[in-house]
Amino acid sequence: MSARELVVLGTASQAPTRHRNHNGYLLRWDAEGLLFDPGEGTQRQMLLAGVASSTITRICVTHFHGDHCLGLPGVLQRLSLDQVAHPVDVWYPAGGQEFFDRLRRCALYNDTVDVRPHPVDLQQGRQVKPPSVVDPGPEPFTLVAARLDHRTETLGWRLEEPDGRRMLPDRLAAAGVAGPDVGRLQREGRLVTADGREVTLDAVSEPRRGQVFAFVMDTRLCDAAFALAEGADLVVCESTFLERDADLAAAYGHLTAAQAARVAADAGARRLVLTHFSQRYPDDSDFSAEAGEIFPDVVVARDLIRVPVPPRTG
Repeated sequence: MSARELVVLGTASQAPTRHRNHNGYLLRWDAEGLLFDPGEGTQRQMLLAGVASSTITRICVTHFHGDHCLGLPGVLQRLSLDQVAHPVDVWYPAGGQEFFDRLRRCALYNDTVDVRPHPVDLQQGRQVKPPSVVDPGPEPFTLVAARLDHRTETLGWRLEEPDGRRMLPDRLAAAGVAGPDVGRLQREGRLVTADGREVTLDAVSEPRRGQVFAFVMDTRLCDAAFALAEGADLVVCESTFLERDADLAAAYGHLTAAQAARVAADAGARRLVLTHFSQRYPDDSDFSAEAGEIFPDVVVARDLIRVPVPPRTG
């Protein structure tokens, strides 16, 4: 059975605490596993969460502040230790190439994994869809990047599944289409049944909207944050500060819980995951209360929880 869920590996900003590891987020999307912002300790958090290294097919790094990338060397080394056979694509801001190179080669080990680097070069405020090749054949989704407003070059990420069709069992049965013919009809759009009737795909199916995931990390409010979250089924968004410290948030290039909720609400998102909390706040219920006044479906992330992508609505 397919599975689409977010495994939260770490939720701290800048410095880990006794209860919060550095950042780390594993998105399970059917056969794909996308690791976002592996901070220090990600390899161990994966063990605690029961996530095998072989799950990872892609890694996306928003920027090269330490809490978002210091776990990358350990993760890459673990891939080799576990003899992961498939290639792993790594996406990151092109302006951080020297930091990626240092992290990639910072220790000695038997490096056997096919790591494929993809530096993404975006002009300020411009959105692009970088090429995204993991396995041969049709892509299960498109990976979109947009430049955010932080103190260093920072990218947000958006995963877009193409729209499709949902097959309707009652109409298939009425049309006499079953077994391998269902797949042929999906591929070709029409077929002729054994008794000579022509059946079209439109007649036995209905439109199915592709699902969308957005990852918005380390940014002030900006157009790109809203664009990334537009119509998303699940949005992971930093909320480093509470609204009472909005001045600090703006100064350091971060969002408050209320601002993150405003992004989700204005973008028409379905579920919001708040994370990247400053260690100055001992009670995360304040984040839930602040965001919940603006947006209804809020999850305050805690280390090692799993958050499902909401089921399809159409």
